[in-house]
Amino acid sequence: MIELTATAESLDQAKALVNAGVDTLYIGNEQFGLRLPSAFSQDEIKEITEFTHAHNKRVCVAVNALMHNEQIEKVVPYLEFLQNIGVDAITVGDPGVIHLLKKHDIKIPYVYDAQTLVTSSKQVNFWAKRGAVGAVLAREITFEELKTIRSEATVPVELLVYGATCIHHSKRPLIENYFNFTQETVPTEELFISEPKKPDTHYSIFEDTNGTHVFATNDINLLPHLDALVEAGLTQWKLDGIFTRGNDFVEIARIFIEAKRAIIAGDWTIALQESLNKQIIAIHPKARTLDEGFLLKDPNDVK
Repeated sequence: MIELTATAESLDQAKALVNAGVDTLYIGNEQFGLRLPSAFSQDEIKEITEFTHAHNKRVCVAVNALMHNEQIEKVVPYLEFLQNIGVDAITVGDPGVIHLLKKHDIKIPYVYDAQTLVTSSKQVNFWAKRGAVGAVLAREITFEELKTIRSEATVPVELLVYGATCIHHSKRPLIENYFNFTQETVPTEELFISEPKKPDTHYSIFEDTNGTHVFATNDINLLPHLDALVEAGLTQWKLDGIFTRGNDFVEIARIFIEAKRAIIAGDWTIALQESLNKQIIAIHPKARTLDEGFLLKDPNDVK
């Protein structure tokens, strides 16, 4: 079964995504979740969970931050809150959080999410034996590797099919430190860095309470390859709207929902794929470029 998970940036967008047909909403707060389009309060998380469940959909909450002592000491009450409101799953990358789930008998299914670290079926299965119900795969994995992982993994594995790819994370406030050093005011527009010898590179960079995050020049769009993913058993799809905002992201989600329904019904054609892909390109932010990431690369060429 194909499951489509999408981030949400507001209550209104969350409801619009559910009404459009997204299977799972991915939300959280900034204290415990990484790289979310928006941080939700506990009251908002509760409201979204109730609305989503009323429409027979699911909620997954990000608890995948790199936990320092002060965070992990506060995570148990948050996990208990999430259990009490009945969220369907959480993402976790810190083994300390997994330990606390078991120690305090908090019965929330967790998806293992250690970002760039999850690159083999052995790692997926290691955490599956310790209670994980799924795993989020690293973004820099080729199709040949993905097929092998899916064939050997004992739990579902999630794949980013649309959105930005984080390539660096530091807990340090690097932007704040830089502008303090230069004695300049931090610009309000989107920041990026470029390689001196490759001026076309455009690595988006932003800072939040979890530190500094750098994203790849190109965002991922795997819509032209969805049928191949399904054939390989890769049916857990993630849409990330951190840089595609508002109704544009809802429309992107609608396109992937239409693709999902066509594939399930056996109505997927090259003409439909091309039409839907053109729609994505038209809606996607003009300042950001798209490609298929590492999907079509030769594993031997990825160093």
